[in-house]
Amino acid sequence: MRLRKVKNALEKLRQNKTYFIDNPQEHIKEWEKVFGNSYPIHMEIGCGKGKFIYEMAKNNPNINYIAIEKYDSVLLRVLEKIENETIPNLKLVVLDASNLKNYFSSAEISRIYINFSDPWPKSTHQKRRLTYKSFLESYAYILKSEGEIFQKTDNRKLFEFSLQSFSEQGWILSNISLDLHKDALEDNIMTEFEEKWSKLGPIYRLEARKRR
Repeated sequence: MRLRKVKNALEKLRQNKTYFIDNPQEHIKEWEKVFGNSYPIHMEIGCGKGKFIYEMAKNNPNINYIAIEKYDSVLLRVLEKIENETIPNLKLVVLDASNLKNYFSSAEISRIYINFSDPWPKSTHQKRRLTYKSFLESYAYILKSEGEIFQKTDNRKLFEFSLQSFSEQGWILSNISLDLHKDALEDNIMTEFEEKWSKLGPIYRLEARKRR
């Protein structure tokens, strides 16, 4: 699906200082101050249309959430959904996940969600997959001791790649599901993509924990 570019999307995001965090590099080591509390911080990398992160933040007021999206046009659509809501524990950031170390210090994040990321099916593109070893190294740096990554995907090959990548990098895998909806995970929050496409095939899910 082609990304629809929205004219002046970044400027429109900047007009909302409640949810949008401009110049996130200025908050490195100080993300607790952004939220004004010391609650755990969870991050979704590639938030899409925002249903997942919105519902998570609404359902868990004692957890702070950061929605990261590479494209400002996509993030603007999320803002349009929530700008009339009061969700103090949710912030939006335009950011490329390959640069996380430039915006977050060591052990600032408690959990990362990776939902239905681009599988980059060509073997020559595997370095772009969000579970490639270079990404896992960045996640390990910003995650707290025994921090977690939760991944969901409908792509079997990406899931198999992720299992191998996490294992090779020494992460502890648990709660692996080869058919999430059949397994009926309690309190599963679905993304828009998941709601639409789960009827066509299984959803794969894993949890990976950082070793101390």
